[in-house]
Amino acid sequence: MTNYTLRALVPADQDVVRQLVTESWGAPTVVVGQARVVDPGTLPGLIAEDHAEIVGLLTYEITGTSAEIVTLNAFRAGSGIGKALMKRAEEILRAQGIKRIFLMTTNDNTDGLRFYQRLGYRLKELRVNAIAESRKVKPEIPLTGEHGIPIRDELELELTL
Repeated sequence: MTNYTLRALVPADQDVVRQLVTESWGAPTVVVGQARVVDPGTLPGLIAEDHAEIVGLLTYEITGTSAEIVTLNAFRAGSGIGKALMKRAEEILRAQGIKRIFLMTTNDNTDGLRFYQRLGYRLKELRVNAIAESRKVKPEIPLTGEHGIPIRDELELELTL
């Protein structure tokens, strides 16, 4: 059993967030829906810590009554960290009056699609060949992803609160 605590990101976490994002996605920025570049280091979110070790990260961006999950990382697979981060984010966002949470993922992320749907997220939109546009602003995006699947399409999932 893994012991960890969740806490809100603070301004002093910016460099750590950028480092973790770079280690996970090859650059300190990420590309979200429709090829928009975002710096997760500037966003609100949560960190999961096991003593001094960061074992999870979630960042989000609020626009009106919607919030987009920009990054989610659980650095210890199968330990419930990702689920705990998502549930805590939902609580925080609901308390702030958010009515809809959404996120983007790619067609190769079969594990993620299963994970999000188990949390109640529903497929909302498929953007065929959207990753070609994303690569124009972030060429570090690989051609092939999980399980050897070519990364081509963007999927939007959402949860209505």
